[in-house]
Amino acid sequence: MQPTFVTWGGTYKDALVEGAIKSFTEETGVNVTIIDTPDLAKVKAQVTSGNVDWDVFDAPSTVGTAGVAEGYWEDFDEGLFNPDDLAQAPRRNLATFYSFAGGIAYDPARYPEGKHPTNFIEYFDIEKFPGRRTRFNWSSETLEAALLGDGVAPKDMYPLDIDRAFAALDRIKPSVVSWVAATPQSMTLLQTGEVDFSYSYSARVRATQANGAGLGFSFEQTINASEYIAVLKGAPNRQNAMRFVAHLLKPAVQAKTMEILGYTPNSKAAMPLISEESRKWLPNFENPNNVLVDDDWWAEHFEPVSRRFKGKRCSQATALSSGAGM
Repeated sequence: MQPTFVTWGGTYKDALVEGAIKSFTEETGVNVTIIDTPDLAKVKAQVTSGNVDWDVFDAPSTVGTAGVAEGYWEDFDEGLFNPDDLAQAPRRNLATFYSFAGGIAYDPARYPEGKHPTNFIEYFDIEKFPGRRTRFNWSSETLEAALLGDGVAPKDMYPLDIDRAFAALDRIKPSVVSWVAATPQSMTLLQTGEVDFSYSYSARVRATQANGAGLGFSFEQTINASEYIAVLKGAPNRQNAMRFVAHLLKPAVQAKTMEILGYTPNSKAAMPLISEESRKWLPNFENPNNVLVDDDWWAEHFEPVSRRFKGKRCSQATALSSGAGM
């Protein structure tokens, strides 16, 4: 039985097909059905109803740990991974796939050096840097960005001051023209000139440079986090789902995939295989300006904070265009 893999679209999906999915099918003879845009609400609906259609889930940091807290993930088979090779040890039902950096993207042809924000205080300064902005339609990373924009030091980020974060988001509301629900849209809006500045991911920006569009990304301040892989509890194709998860964490597969994407592999053996050019796009965990998302804090608070965020977003969405992932 071929497993379904719920993951992100655009150039990200292309990288996974080239770096991991083709080789899995070649080695096992098992095809993988790809479904766009992971959604924890749909996971909840499937698992709680017992009607599970999905198998493997590509989960951003806080979504992955929230799923652990809610009991949505299947325990991994024993011996599935080589724990000595993994920089971040897997939990019993959640494995780190890679680490990523989110930050400020812009079009350098329209906004050269000095004309675009490079950190979140500047991103939230709509007087110094006027222009149309995006906001992602999920709470994690968005609230961290808001607090950075309001002057909170990265070392003081947690526990999140939710009221302060929402107040900071309200402050830039006049400049927000799109709720971004699909990460490729954050690039498209910049490329078409519909927005001036956007929150997005370093690998997404890197892909635009490879195809000639040449968007820019600021590494002065980023929000760093882990991407996880999980198998839904009650997955209909459990055996091949486990085989596929194990394949994604193999050093050669990690190296090939992350070379294309420009994210930090979780496999230690894969890291030396990443080229110097790709390393320039990897998250910097030593920069004190950067924030590392606290997945454990979010696991405890994900549901109530996300409900509040969704209510706030919906109350403003009528004035915005509608529009997820890495």
